[in-house]
Order: sequence, then C-alpha cells, then structure tokens
Amino acid sequence: MVLVSFQGERGAYSEAAAEKFFEKCTTLPLGTFADALDAAADGRAEYAILPVENSLEGSIGASYDLLHHTMLRVTGEIYHRIEHCLIGSGSLENTDTIYSHPQALGQCRKFIEQHNMKTIPTYDTAGSVKIVKGLDNNCASIASQKASAIYGVPIITRNIADNPNNHTRFLILAQSESSSTGSDKTSIIFSIRHEPGSLYRILAAFNESGINLTKIESRPTKTNAWEYNFYVDFEGHKDDPQIQKVLEQIERETTFIKVLGSYPAAG
Repeated sequence: MVLVSFQGERGAYSEAAAEKFFEKCTTLPLGTFADALDAAADGRAEYAILPVENSLEGSIGASYDLLHHTMLRVTGEIYHRIEHCLIGSGSLENTDTIYSHPQALGQCRKFIEQHNMKTIPTYDTAGSVKIVKGLDNNCASIASQKASAIYGVPIITRNIADNPNNHTRFLILAQSESSSTGSDKTSIIFSIRHEPGSLYRILAAFNESGINLTKIESRPTKTNAWEYNFYVDFEGHKDDPQIQKVLEQIERETTFIKVLGSYPAAG
C-alpha cells in the first residue's frame, strides 16, 4: 500500500482526495505544502498530493510557486468535490466567528456575509475543527463531514459553499514519471524575454501544431519586479513526437523552461 504525504490534519480535503485517487493508501499529514513535497522527495512518502486550483476561488499561488522548485514529477491529477460544513458546538444563531483555511473562507463568502460572521484564517480546514473544539460556542469552523467525525465536533449546517459545484484540482507528485496512456496531459513552466511577440510566438506554436491548451497561469518570478513565470497545461504526453517538436520550438523563445510532468488526464 502506497504512502501519500499531504498538507493538513487528518480529515483534510487533501487526504480525502488522495484516498479517492489511490483507492488504497496510507497518508502522512504534514504542516505545509513544502513539507508534503519534501517527504516525497526524500523518500519518507512515495507520493505527495498538492491542491493547485479551485473552481470557485481559482489558482492556489503557493502551490504553483512550489512547482517551480521541486524536483518531483507530476504523475497524476484528480478533481475532488468539496462539500463544506459549518462545524461547532453552538447553534447557527449564536455563531459569530468562523475559523478555516483562507480558501474555504473565500468559497463560503456569501454564507459568511449573510450571517455577519467574523473570519479568522487558519492553516487548514480540518485543523480549524481542532481549534474550535476548545473554544466558546459562538465559534465554529468550516471543514468536511469527515473532520467533524474525527474530532467529535457536531455539524451545524451542511453545504454552505457559495456554489454547490465546488471542486478542487489536486496534482499527484512522485520521483518517478508516468508513461503514455493515450489520454494524457502535460504541465510546463517557462519564462520569456521582454520583447514584443514572445508569448504570442509560443502560443502560436501550440496552435499551429493543433495542441489544445487547457490552462495558462502567470506568477511573479519573485526575483525581478514585473517578471513572470507562465504555467501551461496542454493535452498530450511529453514523449509524443509532436509534443517534443513543439517543446524544442518554444525553448528557443524562452529564457527558462521546465517540464513538470506528463500524466493521465482526469476524467
């Protein structure tokens, strides 16, 4: 049975996504996203799972920044449905303070504003349940049904996200690579020169080869002001001759390029 590292406490959505992806696995909870990746990099875990974007709140910048530096390879992805519950010992009417991860607070913004609640960001959704367990009844957390059961704190209200169609995309990372399946996706990072048409020529290369881009995201390099790294996902495997040709072509237009990995596309 494989061991998968994740950020958060038992009952976190990352743990649930790992258990759904692998069906049979053991999990290793750790304090930060970097800790989870380091565990897979140094052999304490076989895989790490990392949330990268949410259907309501968008991309998770800290995760994308870590992808730039890790030596791990992306070997899989999963879209996991997020079902937020309001969890606490009091009633809805008496609750005035909410603890949870900033992403969860953002995904439940309308509910929070409707009930005029104060928010306190925490490091993890499941961890917020542990926090409120020892607080007054006016405090509650936003987390999963599983976290409620694990820590013995009752659910006040279910399904409180702004939109019930709430999913988070997670990447699976490992030291090994995935072979081609015929239905794959590839993720890369690159940076470009500050000259007219640089990004256009890269995007044109994909277009002319008929390669479908599924995502493009920019993040500050954090080394020079107003310079950016571009994160791109596209259909196909890096070992496909057509993909190899395009990667060689766009490499001439970049100042840096890194293939994060090719992996079976989630259904």
